[in-house]
Amino acid sequence: MTAPLRSDAVRVRAPGKLNVYFEVGPLLDDGYHAVASAYQAVSLFEDVWAVPANDFRLEVIGSVDVSAVPLDDRNLALRAARILAQHTGYEGGVHLTIDKHVPVAGGMGGGSADAAAVLVACDALWGTEVGSAELQRLAARLGADVPFALMGGTAVGLGRGDRLSPALATGRFEWVIVLAEGGLSTPAVYRELDRLRTRSAAIGHPSTGAIRLAPTAGPHDDDADPVVATGVLHALRAGDAEDLAGHLHNDLQEAALSLRPELSDVLDLGDRAGALAGIVSGSGPTVAFLAADLESALELQVTLSAAGYSALHVHGPVPGARLI
Repeated sequence: MTAPLRSDAVRVRAPGKLNVYFEVGPLLDDGYHAVASAYQAVSLFEDVWAVPANDFRLEVIGSVDVSAVPLDDRNLALRAARILAQHTGYEGGVHLTIDKHVPVAGGMGGGSADAAAVLVACDALWGTEVGSAELQRLAARLGADVPFALMGGTAVGLGRGDRLSPALATGRFEWVIVLAEGGLSTPAVYRELDRLRTRSAAIGHPSTGAIRLAPTAGPHDDDADPVVATGVLHALRAGDAEDLAGHLHNDLQEAALSLRPELSDVLDLGDRAGALAGIVSGSGPTVAFLAADLESALELQVTLSAAGYSALHVHGPVPGARLI
C-alpha cells in the first residue's frame, strides 16, 4: 500500500443525474426489475470532504433539506468508505463532510453521487490506488446509480442500471429542474408501478395516465430485458434538444404522479411556459424540463420561480466524481 496522497482534507465533487429515458421491465422473482436507462450527469453537484480519523464519522450540510439524511451505516457514503477500507485492508478511518445540493430522495441520485465521491476521496486520502475499474466494481455493490456517478457524462445503463456503456452526446443540453418539498421512496414508487401494471392487466387495457405503463421501445417480449430506444441515442449523438424532447420517457412517471398528483400541475405549467418537454426525474419527485437553448432555459426558470416553485437551471453532460 502506498502512502496517503495528503494528510489533510481531500475534496471531491460528484454530479446529480437525470434519466432522459427509463424503461422498467416486469417484476422478477428476486423482487427486482431489469431496467434500461439513458443517464445524463448535470451541473448540480455534491461536495465531499474527507479527512483522516481513527473511526468512521459523517456530517451532512447543504442548501437542500438534509434532516432526513441518515448519519449511520444506512448512508451509502459511509458504507462506501467502509467497503473501500475492507477491500484494501486499510485499518484507519475517515471523517466525511457532505455538502448537499442535489435534492434528497428526489430522483436525481444525490445519495449515489455522495457514495461515488467518497470512493474517490478515500482512495486518494488513503493512497490505496485501487484504479478506476475496481472503483466501478465497488460502486456497483452500493447501488445501481453509483457507477454512473463515478463515470459522469452520458451513458446507457442496463440490467439493474449498473451495466454501463458510455454514450456519445455532443453539445450542451439545457435543463430546468423543479424541486419538490419532501422526497419519494424509490421502493415505494416501484411498488406503485407494479400495482398500476397489475390493475391495468386485470382490466384488459392500458392505463390512460400521463405516461405509458408498458415498455414501448418497439415490439417487446415480456421476458426480454428492456432496451434504450435508438431515437434517444441518435438525439444525444446529434446534440439535438428538440429531437431528444420527443423521446423523453420514464416508466416510473405515472407511479410517481399517482403518489404525488400535484406534480402534474408542475408538468402542465412547464409545458405552457415553453419547455420542449418535461419529465419526472427517476423515481421523482423532482421534475426536469428540457429547454431549446440557454435563453429559453433562463426564461423558463423565471416563469416557474414566479409561480412559487423552486426552479434551478442546470446543464449536461458534466464529468463524474473528481478531485477538486
